[in-house]
Amino acid sequence: QVLLVDSGGGLVQAGGSRRLSCVASVRTFSNYAMGWFRQAPGKEREFVSAIDWTATLTMYADSVKGRFTISRDNIKNTVYLQMNSLQPEDTAVYYCAASESYYGPMSVMYSNWGQGTQVTVAS
Repeated sequence: QVLLVDSGGGLVQAGGSRRLSCVASVRTFSNYAMGWFRQAPGKEREFVSAIDWTATLTMYADSVKGRFTISRDNIKNTVYLQMNSLQPEDTAVYYCAASESYYGPMSVMYSNWGQGTQVTVAS
């Protein structure tokens, strides 16, 4: 079991930037692929981005490609989501997730989840 703690959310103006962090309490962070998902009010949780165990591979939802960047620091047990050019439609609770065996966009394949951090983008 991995304890994940998300942080970095808040209120930002449209066009602004925000960096989310997710710290994992685990002995070997590099054993886990990591993902970011988000859930807006009244909507299903959706995939945002994922990074593989060694940061060799990354993937993004089309809606955030070119604006968001995922990265990880396996020494600090932390995954980041740098969000630029934020728009009101990016408003959501953002969750990080960890999987030992899966790298990809399917939320059901991740067995460990953070508590979520709210990002609100004002127009």
